[in-house]
Amino acid sequence: MTRVPLLSLSLALAATLAGCGTRGAKQEPPPSGETFGADETYSRTFAGAPAAACEAARRALLGQGYVITKANGDAVEANKSFQPDAETHTQLNVRATCVPKDEGQAIVFVNAIQERFALKTTSNSASVGVGLLGSVSLPVGSSGASLVRVASNTVQNVDFYSRFFDRVKYYLPSATDKPAAPPPPEPTTPPDPPPPAPAAPSDPPPPAPAAPSDPVQPPPA
Repeated sequence: MTRVPLLSLSLALAATLAGCGTRGAKQEPPPSGETFGADETYSRTFAGAPAAACEAARRALLGQGYVITKANGDAVEANKSFQPDAETHTQLNVRATCVPKDEGQAIVFVNAIQERFALKTTSNSASVGVGLLGSVSLPVGSSGASLVRVASNTVQNVDFYSRFFDRVKYYLPSATDKPAAPPPPEPTTPPDPPPPAPAAPSDPPPPAPAAPSDPVQPPPA
């Protein structure tokens, strides 16, 4: 007669311990830092129709030297090239999408992809016939260079997107709070700087000198 209450008590205690273990378990971080927060880094709401917002985005990109590759009533795509140094080339691809929100409003979503290319040099060789030995490949001193993509990332620079939206507001005819003068021009460098180069491994310290050993004493005569 007393086993049933004891069994129920044991099950309740086990459930309580399991719940405590679940609450105390450490949650894994989101992949690549993606949290889908409520910030507006990549979007902004403007007064007006989506077509007018996309036209303002097109003019904002044209005013900063971008080449427009696509433009219509709901999307604009453009790219711009940078040359940080003699052997590195960076291309910035920007896409803006304009969708309706409420009556008389539009949301502009923007995304920028930054691609880095490095100059790679390859040596060419030629086959030369040598008598009975057949053909032998020998370097002839010529070389070819080509750009190879070495990195690609979504731009995370918050100031870059903020400046873009400020410029869109300037070109939007329905904006009532746009500045009297256009915003300052964009920097001449890519939005996201390249990651720092890994530090070269330091040379290992020289080995400590060995302690002198005690001289061998001759046996007594």
